[in-house]
Amino acid sequence: MTRATFAQRVVAWQREHGRHDLPWQNTRDPYRIWLSEVMLQQTQVATVLPYYQRFLASYPDVAALAAASVDDVLAHWSGLGYYRRAHHLHAAARQVMSEHGGVFPRDSRSLVALSGIGRSTAAAIASFASGERGAILDGNVKRVVARHRAVEGHPSTPAVLAQLWRAAESLLPDRDDDMPAYTQGVMDLGATVCLPRNPGCLFCPVANDCVARIDGRIDAIPAPKPLRTRPHRAVRLLLIEYDERILLEHRPPTGVWGGLWSLPEVSLDTDPRSEALRRFAIDADEPESLPEIRHGFTHFELTLHPQRLRVRRVANACVDECVRWLAIEDALVLGLPSPIRKLLRELAQPDQRGIGAAHARRSSGRRASASG
Repeated sequence: MTRATFAQRVVAWQREHGRHDLPWQNTRDPYRIWLSEVMLQQTQVATVLPYYQRFLASYPDVAALAAASVDDVLAHWSGLGYYRRAHHLHAAARQVMSEHGGVFPRDSRSLVALSGIGRSTAAAIASFASGERGAILDGNVKRVVARHRAVEGHPSTPAVLAQLWRAAESLLPDRDDDMPAYTQGVMDLGATVCLPRNPGCLFCPVANDCVARIDGRIDAIPAPKPLRTRPHRAVRLLLIEYDERILLEHRPPTGVWGGLWSLPEVSLDTDPRSEALRRFAIDADEPESLPEIRHGFTHFELTLHPQRLRVRRVANACVDECVRWLAIEDALVLGLPSPIRKLLRELAQPDQRGIGAAHARRSSGRRASASG
């Protein structure tokens, strides 16, 4: 009897054991598929689910997303991380409107020309939307292919990546009709069975001819990423309060937290009061130090040192499109970096001194007046 191919076994396993109830499944709509694929880059399914639902509620189609402001898109994305994805998402939506008449493309050649869509993402969208044959290589699939074919080395190495692409292409099913189930299946295998540690080889449909398993090298393939000490950066945050509002500054469109609203940053050796006066024409009291905040990025570690400045006088109200005075509850609806959002939420609590306490006092006063 002829042995089933790798693809045939993956397809059969996916149809019986794979994931079928995720909100972006069971659709051929390339817009919804694209949105999920971008959100799932370097982000777990459980984290993506609520963001995906909220995004679709606000932007049900590519025209709605293209018509939105990038500020609104970033506000919906806030907390999901890797914010360049949101910028690319918005730019790609506008490309679809201008270059494709608002019709989202379904073929990988057109998809890969859109902002932020690489080879693997384009192939995944085309596979789910139209059954196009094409290999994918997200992080989980790289691990499945590397182990099954015993591809040595770390997948980020160009030579290793090229070898993985060749192997992934050789494993594709013959039938276009099998492509959606195969693409989902190989993703599911990597996400739920072929785990980085303690993989479930007993439940894997392709374990019998997995070279890494046969050779006892599951833990060695793929090779771990070379250890590299991440550099550390430290900055001072200015939490400037005036008339029960805080000052927020719009960050540049590129770089860390690009396009988000945040608290102004200064170097550790800069005097906060002098900088507030120079940049915003603000005369403030002596700063109060708040607990430091540690935040990790892919390539470096960041320590934030918040300094609270209560303003005595504002010379010109800081009229600038890149600066806003907002109550905390209004600030929290903007696109904010997650550590800044967490800090502001903590400050909004009634037991906090300053803005949160003042807000609680105002609310209590209104309740007392109403009851009296």
